[in-house]
Amino acid sequence: METAVPEVTTEFLQAFADAWNRHDVDALMSFMTEDCVFESSAGPDACGARYVGREAVRAAFSDVWAVFPDAHWADARHCVQGDRGVSEWTFRGTRSDGSRVEVHGCDLFTFRAGKILLKNSYRKNRTPS
Repeated sequence: METAVPEVTTEFLQAFADAWNRHDVDALMSFMTEDCVFESSAGPDACGARYVGREAVRAAFSDVWAVFPDAHWADARHCVQGDRGVSEWTFRGTRSDGSRVEVHGCDLFTFRAGKILLKNSYRKNRTPS
């Protein structure tokens, strides 16, 4: 008898977003596959910076809060279709130098076996006013 694979839902993505706002890396990693990949919104490559595997992804997720100790993602909206999903949000945070960031962004997800295999992040790049 086959074991049913849990379906990823918009509620699943909202719980993932809630874990980001709690700054709870253990909870975040519970949503990720063992061989997960995170492609950040900035970095040296066309895909931003690419982190492969649980330890690399965990460290990259934790680094966000090191750079933005008050990081918060608001106004989340989610969509799931089969093994793909999208979350849109507004990011707000303060860097250690006191500069504030507020940008719209989104994550494109690929799911496998009821978990996140790939989190591919995009965000607007605001120019100084």
